Amino acid sequence: MTDEQLLRYSRHILLDEVGIDGQERITNAHALVIGAGGLGSPVALYLGSAGVGRITLVDHDTVDLTNLQRQVAHTTARIGQPKVESAFQAIAAINPDARVTALQQRADAALLDELVPGADVVLDCSDNFATRQAVNAACVRHHKPLVSGAAIRFDGQISVYDSRDGASPCYACVFPPDADFEETRCATMGVFAPMVGIIGTLQAAEALKLLCGVGKSLAGRLLMLDGRAMEWTEVRLPRHEGCSVCGRA
Repeated sequence: MTDEQLLRYSRHILLDEVGIDGQERITNAHALVIGAGGLGSPVALYLGSAGVGRITLVDHDTVDLTNLQRQVAHTTARIGQPKVESAFQAIAAINPDARVTALQQRADAALLDELVPGADVVLDCSDNFATRQAVNAACVRHHKPLVSGAAIRFDGQISVYDSRDGASPCYACVFPPDADFEETRCATMGVFAPMVGIIGTLQAAEALKLLCGVGKSLAGRLLMLDGRAMEWTEVRLPRHEGCSVCGRA
């Protein structure tokens, strides 16, 4: 680690739980981020500022004026740009050492099978059920920890699905792929701007903890936030033995 890096990451290094060894694990890590919107913005900025050495961003969309109410990685000047390129510029402005790969593509099964094996942690910051299921399935196939978040209106949720732990459920254990699920989008339902910041920041925190081996992850627990009352609810999540995804893992 260079003198400049020691200075840049000094507030992490001062933490007994992290130290130089933990920061080096972060610096040598590769995070795969699916989605560069409301959740992906704080995730990308915090992973980049914390020194994650390689970040791969995947999002097919472009920056729109309606995004700017909550997607803090983007700016008015970058309306019309691919979100991944805009987020790349935002990370580079904070930490030029971060190596960012920006892929303006949909995260389908083929792309995920190409990208997930090379990641140390995967963060699902997508906004639709099908993508979440595809990301989860790829993480189970390749035994990679998944940090999954969601936010709509005044409600948010976050959990870690870690298929490396035989007792940990996967996303499909909790939200079965064949469930009669009503899709809700912020484009029609709205979203309170700070909600995506709260959940996205927690996703970044869980990912960094996993990368440097600090504390206890949210594996096996689902945190749900009611933003109207600012009340958290924790639900314990058992692994479903008959799960169509991890039951065959």
